[in-house]
Amino acid sequence: MEILKAVFLSPFAEMIGSPRFFAEVVVGGLLTGVMYSLVALGFVLIFKASGVFNFAQGAMVLFAALTLVGLMEHGAPVWLALILTLAVMTGLAWLIERLMLRPLVNQPDISLFMATLGLSYLLQGVGQLAWGSNVMVLDIGLPDQSFKVLGILINEQNLAAAVVAAVLVAVLAVFFQWTRVGRALRAVADDHQAAQSVGIPLNRIWLIVWSVAGMVALVAGVMWGAKSGVQFSLALIALKALPVLILGGFTSVPGAIVGGLIIGVGEKIAEVYWGPAAGGAIEDWFAYMLALVFLLFRPQGLFGERIIERV
Repeated sequence: MEILKAVFLSPFAEMIGSPRFFAEVVVGGLLTGVMYSLVALGFVLIFKASGVFNFAQGAMVLFAALTLVGLMEHGAPVWLALILTLAVMTGLAWLIERLMLRPLVNQPDISLFMATLGLSYLLQGVGQLAWGSNVMVLDIGLPDQSFKVLGILINEQNLAAAVVAAVLVAVLAVFFQWTRVGRALRAVADDHQAAQSVGIPLNRIWLIVWSVAGMVALVAGVMWGAKSGVQFSLALIALKALPVLILGGFTSVPGAIVGGLIIGVGEKIAEVYWGPAAGGAIEDWFAYMLALVFLLFRPQGLFGERIIERV
């Protein structure tokens, strides 16, 4: 009780009670949530194609960021490093399809999941051997200053990430809903054998999807690397993307964005308003607690499809 009194009667409590400060916390949470959504988008892509949670997506984000910053440190200009990194991620998608996915066609989902788990450790090891394990600074010219709008402080780098994420969502939504490849991808996710029986080239679909997931991983790696430096802890952001997917739905591209926004705003508000009373560090576990609540009442997520199995 004394702790609560000290918190709510302090000058800090008066400051967080102002509407302007609350709006600033919400905006900061929204921009952070967009960063989570960038990683979650890669998971949605792979899940749509195979119905399997790709545990290696976080390692792909790290590998893309390491490749980009490594090429830049060896003298490549930013534009050339981006093109070469995108080519590397496309080549990686080809190797994954040829060496990992093709032998596992029509195998149980757990086999594919374990394969992605092994791929995660492989990418982290290869990245460390190729580029080292030191923390590296990624500077591609993104502004890292803040400005005020109606008295609300906004970080330019986070705003750039929000714009990029919005463009990605729009492009991917059109890709999945209105293109032949997008419709074929959904058919492959539903049933591999049925998709092959109607002439859908499973191997080509997987190659396209993993290439797009690599592109999304590159974008996420650029944003996260520019924000916090390129380091091996980037691979762990996959763990924060999991609650985002649970909230938004594993098969929904817009759901990945909405889930990320909810997580970002929720954990910022919880940290600022409840953190002092609880001793801090609420931001570390709030997302998982919220995901647990969703699993109890709406396990398919806000935008996920309810699956009914008849036996």
